[in-house]
Amino acid sequence: MKVFVNGKFCKDPKLANADDFFFTGLNIPRDTHNPVGSNVTQVNVDLIKGLNTLGITLVRIDYAPFGQNPPHTHPRGSEILVVVEGTLYVGFVSSNQDGNRLFTKVLKEGDVFVFPIGMIHFQFNPAHAPAVAFAGLSSQNAGTITIANTVFGSDPAINPDVLAKAFQVDKYVIEKLQKQFWYDNDN
Repeated sequence: MKVFVNGKFCKDPKLANADDFFFTGLNIPRDTHNPVGSNVTQVNVDLIKGLNTLGITLVRIDYAPFGQNPPHTHPRGSEILVVVEGTLYVGFVSSNQDGNRLFTKVLKEGDVFVFPIGMIHFQFNPAHAPAVAFAGLSSQNAGTITIANTVFGSDPAINPDVLAKAFQVDKYVIEKLQKQFWYDNDN
């Protein structure tokens, strides 16, 4: 009998082996030649079966010069990020109830920053050189909602009248944004 836990089938523990707890290749830089200038490599329960029920994910993020990990949120996990190469300008926005306060820092190699669960956050490389960061998330599958992709690239599209009123801009601005290609840097 197979047991289904956290959206995944659990392997019989007697059949588990070292490969169920192993991933290789996080040392390999990923291609950042894309519209946002970054590439996110997730090592989660989809890649390491032994992570099921453990509540953690590891991520490598490569940034091109002036690349960014666009504003996004993780609905099922907090994130702790460490810069291992380069410089990053990072931040998150608190909730409406807290006045939508912006918390930002410029991080250098070895600096760490925490993004609380559900907060919209971002990272930007302000330098002429590449940057690399690693992040841990407090979920085996924290989920990612990239704000622009979700709002302007939904399928089917959100009614432009709704978004025009929400963003307080002309409907034609919304229609133009909805026609753009929205790149997903989250692999």
